[in-house]
Amino acid sequence: MKNNTLASLTWLRLLRFTNQSNQLSNEFLKRFNLTSAQFDVLVQIQVYQPLTQTELAQRVTVTQGGISRMLSRLEKEGYVMRTQEWKQKTISLSSKGTQVLEKAMPEQLDFQTSLFEDSLTKEELKNLYNMLTRLYKNNERKELPPE
Repeated sequence: MKNNTLASLTWLRLLRFTNQSNQLSNEFLKRFNLTSAQFDVLVQIQVYQPLTQTELAQRVTVTQGGISRMLSRLEKEGYVMRTQEWKQKTISLSSKGTQVLEKAMPEQLDFQTSLFEDSLTKEELKNLYNMLTRLYKNNERKELPPE
């Protein structure tokens, strides 16, 4: 770790925090029979429905193959519906999917909020949000260096 810069150490800390948060969320969301990835997919479907599988894959951190398997499971559980509209299949939440999100969403938001508010002041949280937003927007425009 001698050669790490403050920026690389910060990136590693963010990565570890994200992994830790996801593990805690996975454990927390078991009460709703969901994983954090499934929760994210259901939320994205709820917000942008109807949408295609490709559109959904672009909005979440799941690969195209992974999203296909996850959607099959969510459809089997009765949380989502896939409908064929001419040549295009679209995905929407079922009433069961809507119901599970109505129960899980406020509890998950409270849980995640506590991870931040138990450690940071309101001002620190505001600063962190602004800094992460700036990093995110900068990275949207970033091009990879040539190989």
